[in-house]
Order: sequence, then structure tokens, then C-alpha cells
Amino acid sequence: MLTQTTFPIAAISGSSQDPDVRGLLTQSQPGAMTFYPVDATIYAQGDEAGPLYLVEFGTVRICQMTADGRRQITSFCYAGDVFGLEPGSEHEFYAESVDGAGIRVLRPANAVGFAQKLLSIALRRFARMQSHLVLLGRLSANEKIASFLCDLLDRQESDDVVHLPMQRADIADYLGLTFETVSRVLRVLKDRGIVRVDSVDRIDVVDYDALRSLTD
Repeated sequence: MLTQTTFPIAAISGSSQDPDVRGLLTQSQPGAMTFYPVDATIYAQGDEAGPLYLVEFGTVRICQMTADGRRQITSFCYAGDVFGLEPGSEHEFYAESVDGAGIRVLRPANAVGFAQKLLSIALRRFARMQSHLVLLGRLSANEKIASFLCDLLDRQESDDVVHLPMQRADIADYLGLTFETVSRVLRVLKDRGIVRVDSVDRIDVVDYDALRSLTD
């Protein structure tokens, strides 16, 4: 069951440290925050596009179903991230909660101000998508996993602990690998003394320099 709570924008100004997102919030109407449980659909591929969405807490995966029925995860969104921007009138992708996420709908209070604040967010997201395409097309499996872990370290502002809200199958569909390959590469990194895997949702980075060197 989805639950909603509504707060004025001023009450949620701490939802992001990103100045662009905070600026977008100042140009947005007060809106409800909805809790989506694990694996719940936020919007479906083909749904009418409209408002944007802000992740208050939790993790969201943005996916597309290919013509042959395979799932491709194009991005993960974390607390403070904005998603849902589409070029057309329908969603070309679908969004799901990974681990139980609080999502707030963003609608413009000032159309011009909202659009101005949104532009820099959209450009940065486009740049991340370009980097992801390079990762999919040019890197080896070891390099893909290392890049993914380093990116999470940066986003989580940690030097030695990666928290994984997503499953191994999600990582595989994001990196264009198989579940078995993801597991194999993590074992290789563990055997080399680069990481320690104590649980499915946490990876301790033992040798950061060695991990980072795999991404160069």
C-alpha cells in the first residue's frame, strides 16, 4: 500500500545538498511524499509524462524493457536526485523503488524559474548517461564493477565502505553483465585483497588505490 504525506517545500529543504536541486525546490509547489515499498512501480513505460520526481530517501532504478523482453537499467537514483524528465509526452522508461523509497512529486510554482533551475540538472544527467554508455561499450567486466563501486563511494562520500541497496541482478542489468559475472568479479576483487564482502548489501574497500587503478 502506498502512503502519502504533504509538507510545504520549506519543510523539505534538507532533502538535498545539491544547490541545483535546492534551487529547483524553491520554484516548486508543495507536494505529497509517497512511500513506495520494495519493487513498487513509480511510473510505467508508456505512461503519460508529466511531473518530475525527487527521491527523499531510498533508491530508485530507471529501466527500459527491450524489444526482446530484456530489462536494461539505465540509472540508479538516490536521495536528493531528480528523475522523470522525458523528451516526449510518454515515459520511454519506467521507474521502480529498489529498497523502499520516499518520492515527492515536483510541479512548477514558477514555470520560468523552474525551467532555469532544471536545465543544469538535465545537462548533468545527460553527461552521466554518456559516461554510462562508455562504461557499457568500452570497459571490461572488472573495470565495470570497479567503476561502479568507485562511483558509489563518491556518491556516498565514503572512502572505504560501499552500501548496496540493489541486488546483484540489478547491478548486472545496469552494467550489461550477467549475474554470474558480477559474482565472479567480486570474488576476484576479494581474492586480490582489494575488497571484503561480508554481506550482500555491504562491501568494504580494503585497497582503494588498487580499485581506482582498475578504472583508469
